[in-house]
Amino acid sequence: MSSELLVDVSAGIAVLTLNRPAQQNAVTPAMAAELSAALQRCDVEDAIRAVIITGTAPAFCAGADLSNRVGEVSATIEPAPWRVRKPVIAAVNGHAVGIGLALALQCDLRYMARDAVYGLNQVRRGVLADGYAHWTLPRLVGMANAADIMLTGRTFDGDEAKAMGLANGCLPAGEVLPTALAIAHDIANGAAPLPVALSKRLLWESLGMSPAMVGQLETDLNEHVGKSIDGGEAMAAFRDRRQPNWTGSISEEWPAWDSKGEKQRPSLD
Repeated sequence: MSSELLVDVSAGIAVLTLNRPAQQNAVTPAMAAELSAALQRCDVEDAIRAVIITGTAPAFCAGADLSNRVGEVSATIEPAPWRVRKPVIAAVNGHAVGIGLALALQCDLRYMARDAVYGLNQVRRGVLADGYAHWTLPRLVGMANAADIMLTGRTFDGDEAKAMGLANGCLPAGEVLPTALAIAHDIANGAAPLPVALSKRLLWESLGMSPAMVGQLETDLNEHVGKSIDGGEAMAAFRDRRQPNWTGSISEEWPAWDSKGEKQRPSLD
């Protein structure tokens, strides 16, 4: 990995650190490519149970690096954090604007610095917000708040982010990463990987489904999980009155859904 992205994997947690502090971690094509490769690794390696994206202090990400006419770097981040089959936590330890905030919105959980500046200010620069922001933001804060943020391009702080529901926690900057690490370790050490991965995918996709479709998928996926390695371990641990030892494989046990009879089941691939 280049110095623009630091990758540390330890105890089941991958910490991906945007690392251009002199430029407030503004995204370049090289950084986007490195982040894409790291997220792909996090998706396929079963040893990685949770992921944290953060920035080298004092900023999280000041947006796209426009000094070299970068353009829409967001399109090059693939898979997007919401597509990774592990919980992805944004430890937003400083300013996050433009694609920097959009990146945080693509994560599953966000812990944000109280005194930092946040915003999707692209309209003030003659372009539209990107990085799936028109899809993620209304889901998190509702249409009224999303319209306020995106149509004005104004900035706001961590307290307002928390009040709107954009942040899971609003903290002093120095406490953001330790808090994210504590949450990541709790997930890695306590939750069964396959159900977590499937629940994450269903959460992101469920708003585009009918209630009946979601209910059917919950039933089908629970049936699948019950036959998995960790499904058997869950029953054994309950029977033996002990903590479970999760050893299942997301990469090997991920379900492939197709039509059965006259009923088409939505794909979670």
